[in-house]
Amino acid sequence: MTARISSLQEDYRKDSPRAVQDLARLRRGIGRQANEAPDLWGLLGIEQFYAAQPEDRPLREAKAMRAERAAHVSVTLWALHQQSNRTKAMHVADGASLGAAVRRLMTGTESDEAIRKRLLRAGTATTFDVLSHRLRELVVLLRKAEIPLDYGLLADHLEQWQKPGGPTRVRQAWGRGFHAYRRPADPERPRNSTPEAPDTHATAGRDDMKDQT
Repeated sequence: MTARISSLQEDYRKDSPRAVQDLARLRRGIGRQANEAPDLWGLLGIEQFYAAQPEDRPLREAKAMRAERAAHVSVTLWALHQQSNRTKAMHVADGASLGAAVRRLMTGTESDEAIRKRLLRAGTATTFDVLSHRLRELVVLLRKAEIPLDYGLLADHLEQWQKPGGPTRVRQAWGRGFHAYRRPADPERPRNSTPEAPDTHATAGRDDMKDQT
């Protein structure tokens, strides 16, 4: 899936007519169930997931459904995030987790609390459909600010969310990324001022998800 997004993103930023059409199709899939969007077959990169499975070990239905739903939501949200932006990549492999990206939105103004509450609402969603809707609200904000996200990591989190105990683990990962984020030092900061710590924890939560697979 990550490879598929990267390929689409590269072509879209080159203004490939086919990629422009593909992203429009993907955006129309937002809010729909993965099994209700046959027009997106071949666009989500799910084939790579199945190809990685041993031939003598058929994939269980529950695991396949988790992967398909996670891929559907992640790729369609990326298409929304990347919409009309040819200058910057909104998917960055090994980039920011959702928690870190949302924290980056906060600028020390009165709007910060509303942003924090949106992340909290996503973290406390009680169904996958509600979670998907609340993630869309956050992606709209990230798109406006041109803040990228690691959509491969988001897909991992969404797949994990659907497992027993998964919502708690994902919520913890997002919270850790949110609290660990440190804004990069300003290159124009006066030399005699105290620099901020570098952003060394943008992907906090990634190893946590690996431990739970």
